[in-house]
Amino acid sequence: MASETRSVDRRSRKKGMTPRGERIFNVMSSVVILFFALAWSWSIALARASVTTRPASETTGILASALTESDAPSVAYLTDAALGVVGPLRGESGKLRARIGAPGESLPGDTLPAGAVATFSYGARAESSAVLAAPRRTGVWSLAIAIGNAIRPVTDFSVITLLPASQKKAGRVGLYYIGNWPSGRITPKADYTPPGGFIEVMPETQNTPLSEHFKLHDFFPHDQQSVWPKYLVIKMKLIDKLELVLDDLHAHGIRTDGVRVLSGFRTPQYNARGGDPRGRAALSRHMYGDAADIFIDNDGNGSMDDLNHDGRVNINDARVILAAVNRVEAAHPSLIGGVGVYAGTGAHGPFTHIDTRGYPARWIGTGDN
Repeated sequence: MASETRSVDRRSRKKGMTPRGERIFNVMSSVVILFFALAWSWSIALARASVTTRPASETTGILASALTESDAPSVAYLTDAALGVVGPLRGESGKLRARIGAPGESLPGDTLPAGAVATFSYGARAESSAVLAAPRRTGVWSLAIAIGNAIRPVTDFSVITLLPASQKKAGRVGLYYIGNWPSGRITPKADYTPPGGFIEVMPETQNTPLSEHFKLHDFFPHDQQSVWPKYLVIKMKLIDKLELVLDDLHAHGIRTDGVRVLSGFRTPQYNARGGDPRGRAALSRHMYGDAADIFIDNDGNGSMDDLNHDGRVNINDARVILAAVNRVEAAHPSLIGGVGVYAGTGAHGPFTHIDTRGYPARWIGTGDN
């Protein structure tokens, strides 16, 4: 035994390792082996956890897989998730590009997939929510859907949250003069309650699309052009109806890319005194954000085109739009409202008034409602 020990010592010394060095080597080897053992155990635990915590639904399971597998098409699945969130918000026309509502309001449609977060941004502001609800502050917000480290912006849709109407003092919000609505009431035919909030529009948000053909600035009143922010009331049901009317006109061979809004939202003060108030109803639907006067101007001359191709531009061209509204209302009863056709004057050409008041009304010439 002693001879064997001496033999090992001689071999160690021949290799240049002292007894002290051999002890250090053995300790370090044990530490390295222990480290690798712990790392291997941790990897096994993670792998088991990823299996046992797989989401219950097939859709969210695919989304989770897309984020953990390098070769999975995570962008495609995030796109599907984004479409599922925004799809129900696009209206009956399928062409809406905004949702307008109160801060913190629940958004209609499907819930977010498990693990997904709706992220909103407006300038330097940002908010996130694991439930499908609007941001809690006023603004014109961009939307994105995030799952883990992957994110999919919804590039053609905005969530617009309203400034509470309580911010209006003495008929103004800031420097913008709005005036006051008549005492609110809901009649058997229409709702005349004052709006509960206003869209706050800054120069940088005035071009925000509301739909395929319409933007925020299309509905500005014609006064206070240099005052910012501006405050509007717009009902997306109206925008939805306008898009369906344009679709119908297009289906009947009429180009609609030149649609123009002659008059959109009117503040109560503008409805009573701005421009030429003759013919305006005291309870004009324009004050409630669900009416617009439109014309088709594809040639860009600032006036209605010859829509019926009779070689003249007159009230009969406004009636072409009326016919389209009639067809749309027959197919979409939830969008029923008023239509008025107007002849041209020295200030403007023929136009058609369209609203979503909730009951059918038709008129010619004067008495805009």
